[in-house]
Amino acid sequence: MQSLHDIPAPAKLNLFLHITGRRADGYHLLQSVFMLIDWADTLHFERRGQSQLSREDLLTALPADDLILRAARALQAATGTTHGAHIAVEKRLPAQAGMGGGSSDAASTLLALNRLWQLGLSLEQLCTIGLKLGADLPFFLRGHNAWVEGVGESITPVELPRRQVLVVKPQAGLETHSIFSDPALKRDSIPATISGFAADPQAFLKEARNDLQPVAQRLCPGVTQALDWLASLGLAGRMTGSGSAVFAWAPPDMRVPQAPDMMEVSLCSSLEIHPLSGWATSDSS
Repeated sequence: MQSLHDIPAPAKLNLFLHITGRRADGYHLLQSVFMLIDWADTLHFERRGQSQLSREDLLTALPADDLILRAARALQAATGTTHGAHIAVEKRLPAQAGMGGGSSDAASTLLALNRLWQLGLSLEQLCTIGLKLGADLPFFLRGHNAWVEGVGESITPVELPRRQVLVVKPQAGLETHSIFSDPALKRDSIPATISGFAADPQAFLKEARNDLQPVAQRLCPGVTQALDWLASLGLAGRMTGSGSAVFAWAPPDMRVPQAPDMMEVSLCSSLEIHPLSGWATSDSS
């Protein structure tokens, strides 16, 4: 196998996000439900020799040293392989949106190169590598919608109904650090339970919230503008992750509405499972 083409890297949405505390090392403790959606980047891989790594941006230009190349180097370092790769990227997911685009790209890179280089690493081994690159990577590697706790390392699969969702990304983005370091951030939400969510997800999510949203709205007026636009459509919006993207459940017969100026709008469908699920074996299987 010399190449792998059309490898998807789907986005996620945080259906809610509560901050329940902060560890001594500064990391925040969170609770959230992560849901995969079909808005995705697409990656193409060609095997190269002598550990050579290169990246080609087919659409949007990426930073010179992004998570894709860092993931490839981490896999090389962990295994000692001398294989390399040329990676072409069709970047469709917006940056600084709270949708996990960079982490998803990195996770798909680990899964694809593990297969392309015939390394045979298990899912658990890939998650160990991925967690060092970012807290969201294990979620994308495991490939199931999930209840997520801790600093992102505790992942429990959950079943979610297939839904349409309208996602709105203001032009301005938000840096995660600027929100988590804000003194006004709520850090004392009462911990919820996965059993409480499973008993009545709709009622749970109606009462839940994104604790980062008030700070984000103060730092980025575009978040409020996007939420107001969703409200004008009769939809109840919420920010995903650290923003600046917001989303709302969409009726089944909805068509993509005309996007306001300076906003990107996408009508998406939720995914039951990651398209690359099963690409790495589980140590428990």
